[in-house]
Amino acid sequence: MARRIPKTVYEAELLRLQGELVQMQEWIKSSGTRLVVIFEGRDAAGKGSTIQRVSSYLNPRICRIVALPAPSARERTQWYFQRYVEHLPAAGEIALLDRSWYNRAGVERVMGFCTPTEYSRFMRQCPIFENLLVEDGILLRKYWFSVSDTEQERRFRERMGNPLKQWKLSPMDLESITRWDDYSQAKDAMLVHTDTERSPWFVVEAEDKRRGRLNMIHHLLSSVPWEATAPRELKLPKRPKGRGYQRPPREVANSVPDHAATLIT
Repeated sequence: MARRIPKTVYEAELLRLQGELVQMQEWIKSSGTRLVVIFEGRDAAGKGSTIQRVSSYLNPRICRIVALPAPSARERTQWYFQRYVEHLPAAGEIALLDRSWYNRAGVERVMGFCTPTEYSRFMRQCPIFENLLVEDGILLRKYWFSVSDTEQERRFRERMGNPLKQWKLSPMDLESITRWDDYSQAKDAMLVHTDTERSPWFVVEAEDKRRGRLNMIHHLLSSVPWEATAPRELKLPKRPKGRGYQRPPREVANSVPDHAATLIT
C-alpha cells in the first residue's frame, strides 16, 4: 500500500486544487458549459467527503449537489431516468450527483428493489441515455470509489462509535457487509455494460481518503478543457456621507444570548 500522504502536504495540495476548481467554475459560467459529475462506489468509500471538498469554495448557485431520496410512488411509475433529467445542469452550471441513476445497477439490483426486466432495460438504455447527454454537449464524468472490505468495516465501526457520524449509517449500509460479493458482481456487470468510449468510468482507489480526494479532483480538473479567466477587477465604492441615521436601542430587539462569553474564564 502506498505511503499515507502527510496532513500538511495534503492540505496544501487540496487548497491549490480547490483554487483551480474556482477558476474552472468561472470558465464554466462564462462559456456556458454544462458539467455533470457522478460519484458512485462502495458504502463508506468517501464519496460524500470528496463532494464536500470539491464544492467547498464553489458558488452554490452554479454548483449543485444532487442527492435524491428513494423514489416516490409516482416516480416509480415514470421512465426510470425521468426524475434525474430535471436535475441536469443548464448552461454555466455544475451538477455533482451523490449517487445517480446507477442505483439501479447497484443497490436496486442487489436488494431486489427492481425486477430482472427493469434491470436489463436499464443496462440497455443507460449507454444510450448517456450518449444523448454527451451528444448534446454535456460534459459527463463518472467516478467509482473503490475500498477494501476490511477498510469499509473499519470505517463502519468508527461511525458506529461516533455520535456525530452515526447518521451516516443506514440499515442498507450495514446490509452491504453481508452482501459484499453480490455488490462486487453487480459493479463488475455495470462496468461491462456502461464503461463506454464516450462515457467511461474512472476508478478512484479510496483506501486512503486523502490520496483518493486529491487524485479525483486532479483528474477532474485535467479532464475538463477549462481555461483560466481574467480575474474581475473589483473596487470597493466610497461610503457616502451619512444622513443622520441612528440605530434603535439594542434592547428593543431579541438578541442571541452571548454563549461564547461563558467559555471565557
